[in-house]
Amino acid sequence: MDAQRWCAERLTGLGHHVDHWRIDVAELAAAEGFPGQEADRDVAYGCVGALGEGEPALVFCGHTDVVPPGDLDRWPDRDPYTLRIDDGIAAGRGTCDMKGGVAAFFGALEALRTAGVRLRRPLAVHAVSGEEDGGLGAFATLRRGHRGAACVLAEPSAGTIVAANGGSLTFRLEVTGQGTHGSTRYRGVNALDKLAQLLPALRDLERRRNAEPDPLVAHLEIPYPLSVGMARAGDWASTVPDLAIAEGRYGVRLDEAIDEAKAEFADAIARACAADPWLAEHPVRVTWPGGTFASGRLPKGHPLLDETTTAIVDAGGRAPEVLGAPYGTDLRQYAAAGVPTLQYGPGDVRYAHAHDEHVSIAELEQVTRTYVLLAMRRCGVAG
Repeated sequence: MDAQRWCAERLTGLGHHVDHWRIDVAELAAAEGFPGQEADRDVAYGCVGALGEGEPALVFCGHTDVVPPGDLDRWPDRDPYTLRIDDGIAAGRGTCDMKGGVAAFFGALEALRTAGVRLRRPLAVHAVSGEEDGGLGAFATLRRGHRGAACVLAEPSAGTIVAANGGSLTFRLEVTGQGTHGSTRYRGVNALDKLAQLLPALRDLERRRNAEPDPLVAHLEIPYPLSVGMARAGDWASTVPDLAIAEGRYGVRLDEAIDEAKAEFADAIARACAADPWLAEHPVRVTWPGGTFASGRLPKGHPLLDETTTAIVDAGGRAPEVLGAPYGTDLRQYAAAGVPTLQYGPGDVRYAHAHDEHVSIAELEQVTRTYVLLAMRRCGVAG
């Protein structure tokens, strides 16, 4: 809330027409296509700033939320939220994902204003919240009618251009067992053992889904990962557990419909259950909690790709590789809304969500220069 308010005040000070509104999360959650959420919230705020009237020729988009810090003892002075700058490095929670990107496009806006540049076509900024657990901020922004001819997400891209994202879903498996005293375990059915029997089926599913990846993600060791992140079973050490629950992440392939991805997962679990007498009679329950991250991509041949590449080089950077990424972002929401979108921003995703999260000042400056050139060329400069 405070971060969104800061963005609104900053954009106002930079001469933008600002739309800063309260999002009714309960109402939004009932809308068709709502991307879900994992954090507990009942209110959020949207923030859009625009220079000029009409459809923006370019949108800079960035999210202001960050993930929790984890173990505080892993941070200097147990303080993840104080920005630390040392030897050309800015460190702290959110510096890479993605306050660095937000800072870069605000820096570009400041540079344009300071230089007295007047753009012929509108330029917009979308500051969104809730990206980390589904993307309700971008969903609300697009649903409110804010669009653009093209969009650059300031997500960390480590000097590359990310032109496509695989998606991801959170799955939950509920495995039924038969409880009994641990001293007579042979009378019961250990739900944890039955859960373990499903792991080879999940590995086989992952292998099959990654057999022929799209060329944009073929450089990745596993383009569409499937992993179990949490497992819990039992409520007493000397009792055979009658329920095991596992939750994990399931990668969605480029251009794959969410329903198709879910169906393939459910079929793999059903076939594994059918091969076991107990699970055949007590099928595993599959549900899908949390956010829904579809895949998305920049349309092939869209000029935004060449324009961004040229701006990077002219701003002093190296010619970037054009790649796909295995994680979900708001790219898929803008793409689904008909807004051609790519990702280019400071930082390396390897350090996102990490205790050593950081971004280099030199990269922040490089990306800021790129944004300035891209805005001037895509929007045009008034004489």
